Amino acid sequence: MSESSFSATQTSPVLALDKVTVQRGETPLCNGVDLQLAAGGICHLIGANGTGKTTLLMQLAGLLPVLTGTIEYQGRAGLPIQPLYISHQLGIHPNLTVAQNLTFLLNLYGIAPSLDDIDEALAWVGLQGFETVSSSHLSAGQTRRITLARLYLLTPEVTPLWLLDEPFTALDVDMVARMQQRLQAFAAAGGAIVMTSHQAVGVANQMLDLSEYDLSDTDITEPD
Repeated sequence: MSESSFSATQTSPVLALDKVTVQRGETPLCNGVDLQLAAGGICHLIGANGTGKTTLLMQLAGLLPVLTGTIEYQGRAGLPIQPLYISHQLGIHPNLTVAQNLTFLLNLYGIAPSLDDIDEALAWVGLQGFETVSSSHLSAGQTRRITLARLYLLTPEVTPLWLLDEPFTALDVDMVARMQQRLQAFAAAGGAIVMTSHQAVGVANQMLDLSEYDLSDTDITEPD
């Protein structure tokens, strides 16, 4: 990275949206969305069903196109960083063990975890002792915890932006508290987070309400 690019990375918001249309296919869900999210920012993304919360997260992750408006990451367009996106689709292979699945998820970000790393991350989500258990034998809640375990090991240097779609779903009160502490620690280290949640997000310091933007069709619904 050149010196000028490095300087822009340090001074620019981690994420900047300018007049973005949240759109699935040819159908706009809301228009003109703006957001400035600096390092240390935790944005709670809210809005009525159909306003496009999940769709916007997918656009930010590069999984859906942005047809109107611009999105910049650390001052640059074109998805120059590798955001972490945790969605409703878990991406867990049932034929792999718990440790193998977590290792694979971390390998996607260039991390080769040690056995101690795996043990600590699984203990953090309450899956200690499950390392060699086939993921096909887990409950839906336990399977979801595998995907969340990577948060324990990922840092802003690896992925400065986390995009989390309902990360508190099916978690008990203790795990939600641990999650919020981890989100706060990640932000304090220089990361930024955009997340949806039907629960209160006590550590959020920003809010983006998609209901405040013009809706093209209030009858359209999406999984929220």
